[in-house]
Amino acid sequence: MWIGLEEWSEPAPAPPPGNQPVGPEEARSRLVELLGAAAERRPEQSDYAAAVTPAFAPRDQPDQPRAVLAEAGTGVGKTLGYIAAASLWAEKNRGSVWISTYTRNLQTQIAGELDRLYPDPALKRRNVVIRKGRENFLCLLNYEDALGAAMGRPGRPAGHLGLIARWIAASEAGDIVAGDFPGWLGELIGRGRIGWLADRRGECIHSACPHFRRCFVEKNIRQARQAHIVVANHALVMAQAALGGLDDATIPTRYVFDEGHHLLDAADSAFSVRLSGQEGRELRRWIVGAETGGRSRARGLRRRIGDLVEGDDNGAKALLDVLAAARVLPGNGWAQRVAEARGHQGFERFLVQVRQQVLARAVLADSGYGLQAEARPPIEGLVEAAVWLAESLERLAAAMLKVSEALRARLEDPDDPPEPSLRQRLDATIRSLDRRAGLQLAAWSRLLRDLLEGPRADTIEWFAIDRTDGLESDVAVNRNWVDPGIPFAALVAQPAHGLVVTSATLTDDAADPEQAWRGAEAGTGLRHLPVSPDAARIASPFDYPAQTRILMVTDVPRDDIGQLAAAYASLFVAARGGALGLFTAIARLRAVHQRIAPALEARGLMLLAQHVDAMSTATLVDIFRAEEDSCLLGTDAVRDGVDVPGRALRLIVFDRVPWPRPDVLHRARKPVFGGPQYADRIARLRLRQAYGRLIRRADDRGVFVILDRALPSRLLSAFPNGVAIARLPLAEAAETTSRFLDPTADTP
Repeated sequence: MWIGLEEWSEPAPAPPPGNQPVGPEEARSRLVELLGAAAERRPEQSDYAAAVTPAFAPRDQPDQPRAVLAEAGTGVGKTLGYIAAASLWAEKNRGSVWISTYTRNLQTQIAGELDRLYPDPALKRRNVVIRKGRENFLCLLNYEDALGAAMGRPGRPAGHLGLIARWIAASEAGDIVAGDFPGWLGELIGRGRIGWLADRRGECIHSACPHFRRCFVEKNIRQARQAHIVVANHALVMAQAALGGLDDATIPTRYVFDEGHHLLDAADSAFSVRLSGQEGRELRRWIVGAETGGRSRARGLRRRIGDLVEGDDNGAKALLDVLAAARVLPGNGWAQRVAEARGHQGFERFLVQVRQQVLARAVLADSGYGLQAEARPPIEGLVEAAVWLAESLERLAAAMLKVSEALRARLEDPDDPPEPSLRQRLDATIRSLDRRAGLQLAAWSRLLRDLLEGPRADTIEWFAIDRTDGLESDVAVNRNWVDPGIPFAALVAQPAHGLVVTSATLTDDAADPEQAWRGAEAGTGLRHLPVSPDAARIASPFDYPAQTRILMVTDVPRDDIGQLAAAYASLFVAARGGALGLFTAIARLRAVHQRIAPALEARGLMLLAQHVDAMSTATLVDIFRAEEDSCLLGTDAVRDGVDVPGRALRLIVFDRVPWPRPDVLHRARKPVFGGPQYADRIARLRLRQAYGRLIRRADDRGVFVILDRALPSRLLSAFPNGVAIARLPLAEAAETTSRFLDPTADTP
């Protein structure tokens, strides 16, 4: 299979991009070219394309990027709007613009829009790259290992490997997550078995791999260096900034952040520190490898770099020291031992103390996600365990850095310089060791030692017991920025020369215009830039009062799961499908699904459900879009990722007001993000985001239903002015839904 794959070649380093600006009229003209002469002209879309052009002007001062906050209502066509300006800048300056969005599925949608810019597939492949993390691509060495294991056990099912081989030969990029890997094939084979075929644990051996020159990841990295448009995701951009460039050491100068209301979520994840049982177990597996008698393909450091230190006494001893020091990390079965308070190693003993403190002090009822408690003041014995663990992790980091020094000496040997492929492997291994020792382990050690000190104003430390399906899955110590916009501005926004942050939901209409933009700057991190960004708001062209109805059901008790399920069934049947049910808790979603699935099936309505069906969210949405009369139950991931035009989505039902979770982080952030108004702003923006999914075209019609009669009136400003909002009992709500969505009815 892999013999026929094209090999990559190392391109020459690209020169820095130029500084020619893009004018508003140029962007309007490019938009006309993208739409074609026969397309309907939308002045809102043209105005949007012109409004984002200041981000593509040259900057005048270091660390003062040209920033634009652009809110574009649903239907404006913002994707082609910013593509018009971005593509012009890339062509005029021979540089790359990175378009970043929140999910991988949205990456694929944006890449599809770029067909208008590059209708020739070959030209598009040269100029557009979907950039993803290493864990999204099939690893040819892992595939070969899986094939070898199957061949060695004749009775073992291996037909799926043949199907995957056919896909590998036909795949454009080799991405198995939200790429061209067939969703149905992943569901048939099993996501776990597919996941093993990617490099999810950082075990790549780089140039030592026999498939290195055909590696999908290496191709993706090199193609991105030469592309005009790179379509990335927020998580990758943040991680790249946090780690100084990741694999390709690329720091873009121009960004477009679509779905900008999620920027702080991505920054919160990338710039936080989490010391947990699962993280420790993953690090131990990366260092030691498989420790069971099974046929695990986990490759430890000895297998990956043993040949690099062969013949070097200092390097070989340092590697043995690393393997010995890694024994302090959690081993197989750590979770059960910690839950039973019998952790037998330093790391596990510390987690026992953390778990005890959470159980003793958590005041929130377990909502299915786990329990939390503040880190201070610590219980008796926790500080001593933390200091002991910090010292152990520092010894491990020191040993890893000694291995790195030994490899660096070989890399920089003037008498025997390594050949290019070996040089690349040495460099990648050194960076990997330095990253884990100097960043991950160093951050863990600082976090542990800081538990002795008082709290800082800009960060918060907290403990958690995570639960999955009712069972404890992890015990963790977390450190988060109170305002994740601070590291985002410092490490991503300020080094850039220009950036656009755009979304349909940036501002909170409950405030006056000046307050609304201040809130948008705070919610995207741009308030920490030296100069305030330009701001533009383009209203939606849709007639929401005529195309939608908003119904608040007044007679369904929020805590009666039976009546809640009956309400969902009544409304879904009234709409005749095309319904999306949104939940703020997975437990309620599952309980409702169990109760209504038979009734909907009896009426010929397909019911899909996140966290119930063994399918990825992307696959569920694809089926929901294709089956016009199907119904889908989901949580936040579905609310944020659904783009379903037409009658396939004509009803949205919310089970409760989407308040933010009142946890430790929320309490710490409340004073920084507006005090008492913070929770209201989040809830309003979530309602706006969901409501905006309902109407995607001028001929769409939709009903938005909230089953929580406790919805405060102050949140109703989330919806457009003029839209009728009716408080009705369930029976009337179902009748209104049926009448309004009936294509044959003459609805007023």
